Amino acid sequence: MIIVAIYANNHTMYIPRILELSDSLKKKSLFLFGPRQTGKSSLIRHTLPKAKVFNLLDQATFLKLSVSPTFIRETLTPKDKSVVIDEIQKLPQLLDEVQLLIEEKGVHFLLTGSSSRALKRRGINLLGGRARSRFLHPFIFNELKDFDLIQALNRGLIPSIYFSDSPQEDLKAYCGDYLQNEILAEGLTRNPPAFSRFLEVAAMSQGKLINFTEIANDSQVKLTTVREYFQILQDTLIAVEVPAFLKTKNRKAIQTSKFYFFDVGVAAFLASRGSISGKSPLFGEAFETYFFHELCAFKDYTKRESLQYWRSTSGYEVDFILDEHTAIEVKGKSIITDKDLRGLKALREEKLMKKYFLVSLEKEIRKVDGIECYPWDRFLQMLWS
Repeated sequence: MIIVAIYANNHTMYIPRILELSDSLKKKSLFLFGPRQTGKSSLIRHTLPKAKVFNLLDQATFLKLSVSPTFIRETLTPKDKSVVIDEIQKLPQLLDEVQLLIEEKGVHFLLTGSSSRALKRRGINLLGGRARSRFLHPFIFNELKDFDLIQALNRGLIPSIYFSDSPQEDLKAYCGDYLQNEILAEGLTRNPPAFSRFLEVAAMSQGKLINFTEIANDSQVKLTTVREYFQILQDTLIAVEVPAFLKTKNRKAIQTSKFYFFDVGVAAFLASRGSISGKSPLFGEAFETYFFHELCAFKDYTKRESLQYWRSTSGYEVDFILDEHTAIEVKGKSIITDKDLRGLKALREEKLMKKYFLVSLEKEIRKVDGIECYPWDRFLQMLWS
């Protein structure tokens, strides 16, 4: 486990993070992607204290390297075996210099970014296999000693906001300054009102089958623009597409994807959700979004292949399929009935999965017709162990 400093309420707390960087960087250069404020800089500062760092959010550094990319080479010493370039998407042309230094000097680079769109848009070769990719997510259950589910559902798990004295104010700043202004600053959209309307409608649509036409109508934005906006959300790591699992034969599967925002607090704020309690009608939806976050982080941190969902044309559904062999249904309720198992039982008839789980607010582990029913926290303890 790696110790990362999180600064909140003017106090320093050291929070162990799951993601490992140091050993991986000794073997090969890395891209480290993740939305803003997920803790990339803290992770670097405390796990790579001897690395030379070029932070492109610093205006002086940005101007110097934009004029002279060779400044990196000129300042390196024989002791500089690890070099960090923070927010590489702001100067993607630096990748040419990075490639030369990897090949000629054997330097290992850690290149962080909160968006891959600028790199893709400018046709930049992402080092041709010379660097592996890692993703940093907001906090997960296993990283927080005294995990508070209701706090997580209301605030989300972005480190600075989870520990904030004014979480709603900070969420407002995050969603305004980053999700809108940052995207506008990159020139990804030139119509702020339209993009703001789209964000609200998209947040209310997450976890459901993507219906571009309906979202376009509700947000009063052209269909082609809505498709472009969704791609922007994915490229800036704000939303993640969950594709459909299509390998069932007896029950034909729907092919339409779903999507989720990267953080339950951000999604709730954008959708103008009210406060969530254990008895709130919004609890189930927020609980599912939170569980997506845990499973997405698990997939990335443990290098799993895929995270999908399954829904048949006749209406049976399972929330998540991990690596095409583990089916997971999430229910934000404390009493599970046979009706809650229908999707898992229907999928089990296909004989494609190794494991079937139902995760809920029940207090005890039990097994029903071969389906393992777990309390949510004990499931996560088992998963991350």
